[in-house]
Amino acid sequence: MRKIFSAFIFSIVLFFTGCREQRSSLPPVILLEQQIYETAVNEPVTVTPEYENCPDGTVYLWTLNGEAVSQEPSLTFSGDEPGSFYFLLTVSNQAGEDRAEIRIDVYGQNPPVISLPGAIGGFSVLQDSILVLAPEVSSVLPVTYSWTVDGKEVSTDSVFTFPTEETGMFDAGLRVVNRDGADEIEFTVEVLSPGEAFSWTFDRTEYGICTGRSLMLRPLDIKYPFDAVYIWSVDGNEVQSGQTPEYVFDLAAEGSHTVNVTMRNSYTTASQDLTVAVLPAEGTYFRPADGFSNAFISRVFEYTPAPGQFINEGYTAATPAEACDYAFQRLSEGQFVSLGAFGGYIVVGFDHSVESDGEGALDLQITGNAHSSSSEPGIIWVSQDENGNGLPDETWYELRGSEYGKPETWQDYAVTYYRPSGPGMSVEWTDNRGNSGTVDYLKAFHRQDSYYPAWITADSYTLRGTRLQDRLVDESGNGSLWVGHPFDWGYADNWSATDPDIDKFSISDAVRWDGEPAGLKYIDFVKIQCGVQAKGGSTGEQSTELTLIRDLHID
Repeated sequence: MRKIFSAFIFSIVLFFTGCREQRSSLPPVILLEQQIYETAVNEPVTVTPEYENCPDGTVYLWTLNGEAVSQEPSLTFSGDEPGSFYFLLTVSNQAGEDRAEIRIDVYGQNPPVISLPGAIGGFSVLQDSILVLAPEVSSVLPVTYSWTVDGKEVSTDSVFTFPTEETGMFDAGLRVVNRDGADEIEFTVEVLSPGEAFSWTFDRTEYGICTGRSLMLRPLDIKYPFDAVYIWSVDGNEVQSGQTPEYVFDLAAEGSHTVNVTMRNSYTTASQDLTVAVLPAEGTYFRPADGFSNAFISRVFEYTPAPGQFINEGYTAATPAEACDYAFQRLSEGQFVSLGAFGGYIVVGFDHSVESDGEGALDLQITGNAHSSSSEPGIIWVSQDENGNGLPDETWYELRGSEYGKPETWQDYAVTYYRPSGPGMSVEWTDNRGNSGTVDYLKAFHRQDSYYPAWITADSYTLRGTRLQDRLVDESGNGSLWVGHPFDWGYADNWSATDPDIDKFSISDAVRWDGEPAGLKYIDFVKIQCGVQAKGGSTGEQSTELTLIRDLHID
């Protein structure tokens, strides 16, 4: 549980800028990176815009409520009470003038804010291993730390190494205090013995596959397997045993099959039943297009974005169905839909099956809002309605892009996002590779209460998919120009100077679990998923955006 003992937070914003050009024949131009600034009572904030065409003799005038407060190029302001203060900046030379309005919000106090990714879900650690807790604390004032375990203070350092000699569940906490207040978080730490430590997950327990195709079955996120042996059986008959956790299911007999996987190591045993339905051959449920078929999608089945700066902004969705309606309406109007940070996805369908015209032929158009300095690539997946129920609940096949199979491209990458404990806070995340971070709250630009999807009721959720290498680079060296460098081909919302068909895709690029061509003759559903986990200063997280999804075979 998080407790914040003061509601006011401020940041002092300072820009070191000046006059870029001195052309007396042109009117001045005011260049502002932002128009809203924050500070606290009696704490000065300095605003120094950049200017163009400001030769000697240029006149600067800052006014507040119609009264002049400064005639300097920059403004330093200190408020003695909370509130919002609106300043008008007028810059003039012999050729004309330019004006800009700036708002400075003055808050009452500046208590600290703690960010400790993973604390919301608690930590699990093996006995006698190392768990280092290193929080990020936002505070411009000096702070003190107090770490507690089961109610007793154990450390006053900024970084705490949790003792793991004894097994059990421990209640831990951190309290950080400064002159203006305090922030406090509480969390659990479970110290596990080797016999308790093994864990695994399964993304689903029911599968379907057309007869004649194969399916990779495997547990995910295996922890502490030690000397594990995995035994696989189908309909009660053992089919595989060894240290390999994966099993390739390729039975051709139609019907439902029970598959069991059992893990045994020196400390414990774990078991999981799966159901695999072998379905009729491809084409059984094919839906040909006719004169009434629409080139554009007919439905959004799922809209589950990761947290991001455009999530919850300008719309209210209380349920997944309302979120799908919102996304469909936006796409129908040609407006962008944001998928948020890594893993956020949308699943759409057509009123007919989209046929593949063969290897290299272009079948789908998926358009985003990428441009020469901003590529936010999305992974594309396709699926057939193999069981004929009209729902996207069968096997997904990734469309191979230029980065598929490269060492820096991570398959089965998973990120868990945690609901912030209050409005105006960044969203913490952890991944299945031991990393953590935040989707930053950008109050100067996107001021909705939370970037965590409002229709997701759980306090955390996990998104899994393919992660591409981070190509977001600060080209300026000072955080003012972040460039998302593109990938060669095969991704949504990706810009390219060399590929004229960058937003068009071929179903023939669909690959199965082993990277071999899936050989799909048609598809019924498309899933687009943000494929990067990166952020760049004031530009925030990289997030795939979409504006159009259509069948290229229909005009």
